[in-house]
This record gives sequence, C-alpha cells and structure tokens, in this order.
Amino acid sequence: MPRNVCLGVVNSGSYDSFYLNDTAKCFTECTLKDDSCNLKNLQRYWLDYETHLVENSLTEIVNMSFVKTLVQNFSTDTSDDLYFSLTPSQIPRQVRENENKPPDRVRLPRSFFESLRGKRSSVRLAITVLDIGLGNLFKGSRISLEDGSSVLNNHLVGLSVGRMPVTGLAEPLEITFSHQRYPPNMTLSCVFWDATKGDWASKGCSTEHRARRTVCHCDHLTFFTLLLRPILDKATVQVITYISQAGCGASMFFLAFTIVLYTVLRFFRQKLKSEDTPKIHMALSVSLFLLNLVFLISLGNGSQGSDAACWARGAIFHYFLLCTFTWMGLEAFHTYLLAIKVFNTYFGHYFLKLSLVGWGLPALMVIGTGSTNSYGRYTIQDEENRTTLELCWFREKTALYVTVHGYFLIIFLFSATILALVAWKIFTLSSIAAGKEQGTNWKGVLTVLGLSSLMGWTWGLAILTPLGLPTVYIFALLNSLQGVFIFTWVTVLYFPRQSASSSGAAPADQTHSVSPG
Repeated sequence: MPRNVCLGVVNSGSYDSFYLNDTAKCFTECTLKDDSCNLKNLQRYWLDYETHLVENSLTEIVNMSFVKTLVQNFSTDTSDDLYFSLTPSQIPRQVRENENKPPDRVRLPRSFFESLRGKRSSVRLAITVLDIGLGNLFKGSRISLEDGSSVLNNHLVGLSVGRMPVTGLAEPLEITFSHQRYPPNMTLSCVFWDATKGDWASKGCSTEHRARRTVCHCDHLTFFTLLLRPILDKATVQVITYISQAGCGASMFFLAFTIVLYTVLRFFRQKLKSEDTPKIHMALSVSLFLLNLVFLISLGNGSQGSDAACWARGAIFHYFLLCTFTWMGLEAFHTYLLAIKVFNTYFGHYFLKLSLVGWGLPALMVIGTGSTNSYGRYTIQDEENRTTLELCWFREKTALYVTVHGYFLIIFLFSATILALVAWKIFTLSSIAAGKEQGTNWKGVLTVLGLSSLMGWTWGLAILTPLGLPTVYIFALLNSLQGVFIFTWVTVLYFPRQSASSSGAAPADQTHSVSPG
C-alpha cells in the first residue's frame, strides 16, 4: 500500500469498512522513523474511532480481523456491576456475574453509572479489542524501543462513552488479561495510552498479578494494555555492571598479554609465521579486546553526548560484537577442517579470505543496520519506571533480534555442532587406542574446554538467563572472562612448546596447515 494512500486514508477521517481495511494495512507500514507515515495521525484515528461509533454511528458491532467492537446503550440507573468478555477472537459481549467468567474480561462497577445519573439517563458504551499487529502503532517512542518492552500479544482494550471524559472514578474498573507464564526477569505492567505524550503511562492504574492472568484497576476510560518489560532493580544492575567491568578488565589484560606473547614468539619460531591457526586465535583476541574496550567506555559514558555521537558509539559497539561472533564462527570452521575433514583441503590465501569474512561481513551488517537508523539510546528501567542503566545501543528491536540474537544463534549452533563432532572423535579414538596413556581422557576434556572458549561457549549461557538472576550473574562473570580462557589455551599450546602427544590438542589444533601457501 503506497504511503500517500495510507496518509489519505487516515486524513480522510472516514470509519467505514473500506477505510478500516486500509488503515489495517498501514499498521505494519508506519514506522517511528518515517515521518511520511504520520504515525500521530494514525493513532489519533483510532483514539477517535470509538467516539465516532458512540456519537455518529448506528452500528452495534464491528467484526473484522483486527478490530472487534461492541456498542450498546445502558441505563445509568443500573444497580449491578456489568461484565464483558474480551476474547480477542470474538466480539466483546456482556456476560452475567454468576456464569463462568471468561479468562479475558472487563468489569464496570455500578458506581461508574451512578456518577453519570445527574448528566444523562442512559449512556452509549463502546468496548473494543484492537490487534495492533507487528507495526509501531501504539508501541511508544521510548518504552518498547529502548528497554525491550513489548505490548502483550499486540492487543489493546478500549472503553469509551464518546467525547465525555471519564476520570477519577471512585471505584476503578477492572480489566483481566490472561497469558502464559513469563520469564522471571520480566514483569507485566498495566498501562494506558497517553495521547498528550504519545506514549504509554500508568498513572491511575494499578497492577494485580495472579496465576496466568493479570488484573488492571484503572480510574478512567481509554485504551489499555499490558506491557511485558524486563526488570532489573538498580542494585542488581550495579552488581552485574561491577562483575562485567572486573571481568572485562581482566580479559583485556590477558588478551593484551596474549597478543604481545604471540608477536614476540613469531621472531623465535618461524613456524608461527606460516601457521594459520595462531593467526586466527590472534584475530579473535584482537576483536574481543576491542569489544571489551568499547564496552567499558560505553559503561563509563552512558548515553552522554549528541544523538549522532550516540549513534556512532552504538554502531562501533555493534561492529566489534559482530566481529567477535564471526571470528568465533571461523574458529569453528577452521577446527572442522583440521579435525573433521582433515584431508584434501587446500585454500589459496586462506587467512586473507578468513579476514575478509571476519572483518568485512560485520562491516556490511553494521552499514545495513545503520542505514535504517536503528542505533540510539537504550535504557533499562525498574518497576517504578526509574532508569537503572542507559547505553548507546539499539533503539529498534527488529534489527537487534536479526543482527545480534539471530546471527549469534546461527554461529552458536554451528560451533556447538563442530565441538560435539570433535569431542566425539577425541573420545572415540582414545577409547579404542591400544595401550593408551593414563590421563588421556582428561587431556581430551581439557582440549574440548579449550576449543569451547575459542568458539564462545560462554556466550551461549545467555540462553539460560531467563531462568533467573543466578544465571544472569553466571553469564556476566564467565562471559566477561573469555579473554582469560583464551590466554590459558594459547599459552598451553605455544609457550612453553608442547609436543602433540602431551598437549592433548593435536587432533583439533595442530594436525596440519589448511593452507600451505
């Protein structure tokens, strides 16, 4: 759908089925960084939608794939609380208090109608369930894009009695949202759309957590939803930050020593100049050293400076992170050639080609990400919306998921497969070898652990962090010490010089050179 058509639909102010269908298509096309979409107009369109149904339309129900509305007249002499089902796939309907309560519902207290008796004898009420899809409509400019929050199931619930504002209810209305269990490091918050700020707010709403459902108590009528937000209190963030800073500092020291050691040994051991394996180790060490350096600088400076400076720091951090991931993947690829394929392998200018991939592919990804203006200020907030951490990082979740989470997952699965094959080969060969030396199994275990540090097994611990804070601490500690593990592995291999039989690393790291040239 062309954007000028989208603008025409929104600016027309029409709410018939033709325009409703077209505005649905605008959901996934409008983005916060694209001014031509006029996102504010599109939001205002939906904020006025229920008012239109209440005041200007005879329609009693709207049943479309993305919006379902019930419009009904009620006497202000109502003496009972009113209940309505909010099942997303069905039109809202009134239900009796004593019948089986639907998992998603709204309760309007009778005091709400009592407060209107002096103004009118009846009230026309609209209740809407709106599916906002995967676009940026009603996603907020700050919350969802900077701290990783998201609208639960992309569903909003709207209540309106036309243009008459309803605020400060003596007895709040109740909206119950059902949901699956969410990770322990996440929390659900009841919020409403604040049109004046163009963002979600929680003033006048309280959140009650129950098993597999959350109840929102709010003292006004508007559009409501649940925000699923990461939660880390300030003390926890400080502890994790200190752990990361200490670990990264130690890694930088040992990585620097590793690089210097390799440089010195090249003058005394001619073989190191021709072997590709230590060169790959050094490339990984350099990328990891620079990543730790940029990370420490980012923690120290936060998001200070201009938007352009913050954009640049986010891009640089992203680049060295991708370089580290890529070189870990190349370590796995090189190990595959050495330990699994072994024979009939030759690549001209092998290390040069690896370097083009290791440094060039991340550059292309950063250029592509930067062209979509995805870098910016990133914040993590606690339950009381206080900022606990602020960095220059991603402000757009899709790019983060694709270029960081998705890219790492591919690298990690590939590396894990190679590591499993190497471990199988090491322990299979050692178990069938006649007269094997005592302790060979331990050497095999150490070999696998050493290779796993090169392939980034500590980064894989991020998968466990949703299990709770202990796994977050473990991940922060071990992952920040990757440089120490690499230093240990490199020194065991090259200083002092070990024979293939005693190092236990020959099957994976010293079998032969992939590129004789």
